[in-house]
Amino acid sequence: MNIQKCSPLFQKPRGRTRIIQCIYVVGFMDLFGVSMIIPLLSHHVKALGASPTVAGIVGSTYGILQLFSSTIVGSWSDVVGRRYSLLTCLLLSALGYGLLGMSTSIALFVLARIPVGLFKHSLSICRALLSDLVSESERPLVMGHFNAASSVGFILGPVVGGYLTEHEGGFYTSSFTCAVIFLTNAGLVWMLPWSETLIHRNDTNSSNDTSKGCNDKNCSKSVRNGSNASTHPPVLAADTDPGSIAPGKHVGGLRWREVSLLQPAWRQLSSVGSKIHMVASSDMWDLFLVRLLMAIAIMLYYSNFSLAMEERFSLKPKVTGYLISYSSTLGALAGFLVGPVTQLYGNNMPALLLHSTVLTGLLIFLYAAAPSVSQVLLTSTFFAISTTIGRTCITDLELQRGGVQASGTLIGAGQSVTAVGRVLAPLLSGLAQEFSPCGPPSLGVVLALAAVCLLLIRIPKWDRRGMTIKAKL
Repeated sequence: MNIQKCSPLFQKPRGRTRIIQCIYVVGFMDLFGVSMIIPLLSHHVKALGASPTVAGIVGSTYGILQLFSSTIVGSWSDVVGRRYSLLTCLLLSALGYGLLGMSTSIALFVLARIPVGLFKHSLSICRALLSDLVSESERPLVMGHFNAASSVGFILGPVVGGYLTEHEGGFYTSSFTCAVIFLTNAGLVWMLPWSETLIHRNDTNSSNDTSKGCNDKNCSKSVRNGSNASTHPPVLAADTDPGSIAPGKHVGGLRWREVSLLQPAWRQLSSVGSKIHMVASSDMWDLFLVRLLMAIAIMLYYSNFSLAMEERFSLKPKVTGYLISYSSTLGALAGFLVGPVTQLYGNNMPALLLHSTVLTGLLIFLYAAAPSVSQVLLTSTFFAISTTIGRTCITDLELQRGGVQASGTLIGAGQSVTAVGRVLAPLLSGLAQEFSPCGPPSLGVVLALAAVCLLLIRIPKWDRRGMTIKAKL
């Protein structure tokens, strides 16, 4: 049965469609502004008089803060709602980039990175909001389009940032421009038609016969202010998915609770802690481990790409830059392929994740053993596509198994796992380069193979759980 006939929520009301389209714009502008700044940070901190060691320590501040704050802020968005958490993150990020534009000392530079490191989770909250607004079958398509829009911003941003840097005070101009972009995003989020997405559970219960006749598990989904709050516990995909944390059901003696932004801070912290505990104690270690292994493998692929191209094929940095831009552009365009590919697989996300992981590992191997630049170009083409699909798959599977009402916590936890990969990848890359320029990608092949083996072991267990739950229903 068509999911759009099951519940008023999935009849694509104008307000919901408008919010989705605006979130695409927010994602584009977010990475557009950030990518204006990222290439200039190391140059600026050195211009302030920092030694290479101090510059490295200062540069790691952001990553360390992101590592610990991703899950907490994501869970907080589950508690207070997407609208208020997204506005808070955008405004505080704008403050951080504004301070960065006034940083005339290393101390002020570090101070400016603190609010950004703690609250630059706008993209994660946007993904959680999109998962709230769409059905499970629509989610890969919408997430793919969002990732594509964000990637386009990341491609165009460095061009504008590089242009502004050529003028006097270019770094400060870029920082203030980035702050203005985040303020604009906050204004856009504030003006979104949130009230038009307010679908009460009682509305869906009034057509109970229709809901009972629907085979889709998401028919009674509710959204309030961009969160999953409702007076009565909603029936979500997590209620029937294997290894899930079922919203509205007792898990470990606790129940998911929604807390207003005006509630005491201790109550919000208590709810955040309980949500993180539920995710941490769930049987999702396999998905997070696959994410970590593949994140490190992909980072190892890119870690010494320019140096390896120069040593192996005597390519100039300019040509290597063109090759990287080509791969990034393909990665952005690949976001539009996610929906058709998932439909081709019949929304069998475990199988699609397994095949994309196998393809990614194979492409890393072909790159490490490439005898010519033409083979590197070929592997880069398919590598950009496979990694884009794989990232969407792993996120979708986390939401399927963890429950949509915990989407902020789950996406934040995934970002924390990726942050661990960002810490480990440079260390492993440095060690591997001691042996060969092809050392980092070769190590990446080993990690990808470990991820494939883990999926081969765990996917049959996921399938058996799903068949058992369906039999009980």
